[in-house]
Amino acid sequence: MGPLDALWHLLNFFGPAIGVGLIAAGLCKLLWWRGLRSVAFRRLALWAVAAGALALIGGLVLFGRDGKMATYGLLALATALALWWQGLRHLP
Repeated sequence: MGPLDALWHLLNFFGPAIGVGLIAAGLCKLLWWRGLRSVAFRRLALWAVAAGALALIGGLVLFGRDGKMATYGLLALATALALWWQGLRHLP
């Protein structure tokens, strides 16, 4: 496998975490814009993507392969928890 193939494998592996993290952070900023006014989008997105990436790595280690539905469930849960921790827990 060449370097370009390795890059594509990594991008495809972390793609769901990046996509879900960015979309979820954007939706949080749209839905709770008053409460999240003081929290930057970049901060929400960074934490959501990082939590999703850790969930994907954990699923790969736990199940021994990529693409299991349980891993994607863990991705959704980790993203939601990261967004709650960084912004939504401070809402009135």
